[in-house]
Amino acid sequence: MRNLIVILALAGLIVSCFALREHYREGLAPCDINSTWDCGVVNHSPFAEFPPPPFRQPDAKGIPIAVIGILGYAAIVLCAFFKRWWLVLLLTTGAVGFSIYLTYIEARVLEVYCIWCVTSAGIVAVTEIASIAALFLNRKRA
Repeated sequence: MRNLIVILALAGLIVSCFALREHYREGLAPCDINSTWDCGVVNHSPFAEFPPPPFRQPDAKGIPIAVIGILGYAAIVLCAFFKRWWLVLLLTTGAVGFSIYLTYIEARVLEVYCIWCVTSAGIVAVTEIASIAALFLNRKRA
């Protein structure tokens, strides 16, 4: 189970790196598919940085959400590698909650989806399920 979680988290880390690249890219996004799927719109929106717009000054810059994703996935890799299952579960649960918030922003505020964000949401959801399984399997063995 550890290897599965590490592989999933590494995949999420790579996807977050692509999202970060898109955040700093200028010009037309390569993932500009149609009016519903456009990574450029999502990653250049004010919601692509933390804290979100209502909690920061209008001209202030925040931390790109993709950086938070990179750090979160790296923490999941480390915790899974050292079999710290409660920490993995805590991190993945927080990531799922944050992912639900970001998906809400995409669906209801921006009305545009990012392929990298949706992929990351899927990866973190599967990682959450795997971390729950790892925790229960580890408790059964102990």
